[in-house]
Amino acid sequence: MKLVVGLGNPGEKYRNTRHNVGFEVVGRLRVELKSGEVVWLKPDKFMNRSGEVVKARIAKLANFQLEDLYVVHDDLDISLGEYKLSWGKGPKVHNGLKSIYERLGSKEFWHVRVGIDNRVKLPFEGSGEDYVLSQWLPEDRQVVENVIDKIVKELKDVLA
Repeated sequence: MKLVVGLGNPGEKYRNTRHNVGFEVVGRLRVELKSGEVVWLKPDKFMNRSGEVVKARIAKLANFQLEDLYVVHDDLDISLGEYKLSWGKGPKVHNGLKSIYERLGSKEFWHVRVGIDNRVKLPFEGSGEDYVLSQWLPEDRQVVENVIDKIVKELKDVLA
């Protein structure tokens, strides 16, 4: 049994933000991968409380091992249009992951790191927190759709 978690913030206000790309990937994967061996999770609490939801779900899965956990999240350390599938490694700062690390007592699981940084091409004068919570620009939307397609294709093979 695999557990695939998409990180994001609940509510319409955050729906089209960079920080919610994890929700987008998991939503698309759920539609395209028809397998009884995968549990899908979009935490219904804000990002900084994701660990509570993930830990509670894991507690309900018999004999679950962290090697079967895949957390899909935005990564400001990676350029828009790129992604990485990494074991035990996430961005320098990410409140959703911090919450998960604290609740699980480990970073040793799969991180699906979706690049969202496009601040070099599109000057942004706010903080990193403001940037991740900002809406996708129309010119970035197609780039993110293309990278989601690539991630879905790779994860369908990994999870099947």
